[in-house]
Amino acid sequence: MDDKVKGKSKEALGALTGDEALKEEGRALQRKAKAEEEAAQREKTRRAKEEARQAERSRDRQKLKDEGLLGGVAGTVSDKDKGLLGGVTDSLSPPDRGPKRS
Repeated sequence: MDDKVKGKSKEALGALTGDEALKEEGRALQRKAKAEEEAAQREKTRRAKEEARQAERSRDRQKLKDEGLLGGVAGTVSDKDKGLLGGVTDSLSPPDRGPKRS
């Protein structure tokens, strides 16, 4: 039986019998139970906040991985961009000299 129920029982029995010490003991058990519940709730909240921080860090790391070193800038040149560059990229690669002769 938990302290809250024990406390209520003792307080009620003390009230019925006129035993002030028993009533006070019951109230003390109820206060103890309430303090334990509050501590458990604080711990649960602390864990939830820590899990949320971990999830946020993980999400941020994954976002950085997905974006790469250039921060989301595309690494390929689209056909539209090739037209804008006017063949500049073609001059950067060596010309095709045909099949090699031995």
